[in-house]
Amino acid sequence: MAHPFIEQLLNGQTVEYKPLGEIADYEQPQKYLVKSTNYRDEYPTPVLTAGKTFILGYTDETNGIYPASQKPVIIFDDFTTANKWVDFDFKAKSSAMKIITSKDEKQCLLKFIYYWLNTLPNELSNSDHKRQWISNYANKLIPLPPLPVQERIVEILDKFTELEKELEKELEKELEKRRKQYQYYRDKLLSEEELEKSGFEWKTLPDISENLDYMRKPVTANLRKIGNIPYYGASGIVDYVEDYIFDGDYLLVSEDGANLLARSTPIAFSISGKTWVNNHAHILKFNTYEERRFVEFFLNSIDLKPYISGAAQPKLNQKSLNSIKIPIPSIEKQQQIVEILDKFDTLTQSITAGLPREIELRQKQYEYYRNLLLTFD
Repeated sequence: MAHPFIEQLLNGQTVEYKPLGEIADYEQPQKYLVKSTNYRDEYPTPVLTAGKTFILGYTDETNGIYPASQKPVIIFDDFTTANKWVDFDFKAKSSAMKIITSKDEKQCLLKFIYYWLNTLPNELSNSDHKRQWISNYANKLIPLPPLPVQERIVEILDKFTELEKELEKELEKELEKRRKQYQYYRDKLLSEEELEKSGFEWKTLPDISENLDYMRKPVTANLRKIGNIPYYGASGIVDYVEDYIFDGDYLLVSEDGANLLARSTPIAFSISGKTWVNNHAHILKFNTYEERRFVEFFLNSIDLKPYISGAAQPKLNQKSLNSIKIPIPSIEKQQQIVEILDKFDTLTQSITAGLPREIELRQKQYEYYRNLLLTFD
């Protein structure tokens, strides 16, 4: 039974059901396929796929551009059934992508078709490799309420979509603000100027920690026995295994990988409890929590390029790691700095963890109302 709001919208008017293929046209993208994969952000025209990646890159090709800024379309992946609404000019990457338009906007709005398509459950099986539009989706019966009702439903769902995007932007802006605030205080507290106020000594890691690299043990994926113990690599948890080689509190420092230069995630990070570590991360043991965290904050704040070898495969070997000079203040000063930065780190991490959850909740809310607005039985 339709929701009372839908009944109110219909006001006694009937809803027709027609095969999707009767009210929607499709076009193969051959004329719009990109020839070069030399993508650059400064190029003007996006290259699209219907999947999660959506915009693969940008091309400078000037021929065969689909003018979706003049007439929006739905792009539909013929194998996965993933689809996207596109209202800007583009080129396509895959010949398996179909470009969907409405045969008659006075009968059925394309945006209405788009929203309805995304209410359909995924019926694909792992063995299903056939093209979906003609064999399956073109035969599905789409509800066709009167055009003014379609327009109202599209208007409501457009507003929901807009509000959801605005919320995501606000949450991401808040997270970025907290990160910058944390980095500012971290860099200020760890600066020589600040540390000189209470005094410090330049030390290296062998002076203040024990290197346990000799205990690391890599295990290839096919030989790992699945369990609940974290298996760590250069940038964090890689897998979960059933055994451990470390039990306690340690600092891991990336030994190799592109992240040593990109720094998209911390190159130094603390671990606790039972763990397994492969040979892509150095492992250091400290006497106190404060010293370990102080070194972690410091290593994540400095430029490591002078210590890294290899351009194609960046590497921070043990000799280079041991040569890094670290300004070590008194234990009281370490405690003070670590306490402040721990609070900032906790706040940033809570926002980081909460952001995907909040977005997921908003997405579910949106899907609920979308499905409600597009159910007429």
